[in-house]
Amino acid sequence: MAAYVRDTDFFTRRTAVLAAIIGLHVFIAWALATGLARKAIEVLAPPIQTDIVQEEKNKAEPPPPPPPELRKEVVEVPPPDINIAMPEVGPQTNAITARVEQPKAPAPAPKAAVAGTAIGLGKGFPNVDDYYPDASRRLGEEGLTMVDICVGPDGKLTEPPKVGKSSGHERLDQAAVKVASVGSGRFKPATEEGKPVTKCTQLPIRFKLHN
Repeated sequence: MAAYVRDTDFFTRRTAVLAAIIGLHVFIAWALATGLARKAIEVLAPPIQTDIVQEEKNKAEPPPPPPPELRKEVVEVPPPDINIAMPEVGPQTNAITARVEQPKAPAPAPKAAVAGTAIGLGKGFPNVDDYYPDASRRLGEEGLTMVDICVGPDGKLTEPPKVGKSSGHERLDQAAVKVASVGSGRFKPATEEGKPVTKCTQLPIRFKLHN
């Protein structure tokens, strides 16, 4: 009878402990489901605040580097390549080489120079006897007068004629100058290379009596 009472008490305690464990597990499950456990943890153990202290490291900055030195750079220009073409020297020989020279073209023949002509008397030149002074005829004066004249390309006098050499009689000299003046425009001009030119000369005028 006493043994049975002990076994009953043992089972009763065991059942109570088992019931307490099961109840504890049920409570924990309910607490987890409702968030009660998290609130209890926050009440019992306040949140740990961590402050991250950044340690400032004061590093001494190095001084700035000095400015670079300006240096003149010497540009070296290479010398130009000079290629001297040397003539090719063939093998020396003692043979005599003949060189044929081309005949030179004959020089052009000079143009034949056209001979110049002197001043002449043209058609219609006055007759000297028509200007023979009457006083000289009566006195028998005769003579040759040289009259200086200048004739242009048109056959006319370019300046008044004058006595170049006297005949010895003034009347005859004046008559000779008059003959030359009247003959202006009736002279044949002098020519050079076939072209008429202005030229000066002496015109002989002779006065002679006819028997």
